[in-house]
Amino acid sequence: MVDNYTGKTRERPYLKAVQKLRHAGLRPTRQRLALAKLLFDGPNRHVTAESLHEESARANINVALATVYNSLHQFTDAGLLREVVVSPGQTYFDTNVSDHYHYFLEKEGCLEDIPEGLVGIDRLPEEPAGKKFSRIDIIIHVTENS
Repeated sequence: MVDNYTGKTRERPYLKAVQKLRHAGLRPTRQRLALAKLLFDGPNRHVTAESLHEESARANINVALATVYNSLHQFTDAGLLREVVVSPGQTYFDTNVSDHYHYFLEKEGCLEDIPEGLVGIDRLPEEPAGKKFSRIDIIIHVTENS
């Protein structure tokens, strides 16, 4: 889009989110667009449904917590997010869908990516008959020294 005053090309505010949703096969509804813009406009990060709901409220986006949960699961099913289950009832959603591992900082209650190349796996069991491994998740729980 060309700005009539400056003559410079500027991007529509939701263009990236619309393209990302459409490419994943998701209809770009108003609520999905708003959440996608929060999630994907910027660096990779880890969110919970609750933290994204709070962030949306701070951004004056009126969306129900149930809608946030539904959207996060739809984004995950479409391959836009990676679900990381830290413990029962404690799930994070990662905008970095590449294969990588995590630290879980228990005191802070947050995930951090482990830099590539720091974790090595030198032995795995045989795959069950008729099955294949699809992914290996490693979460290293980190606590304070006592």
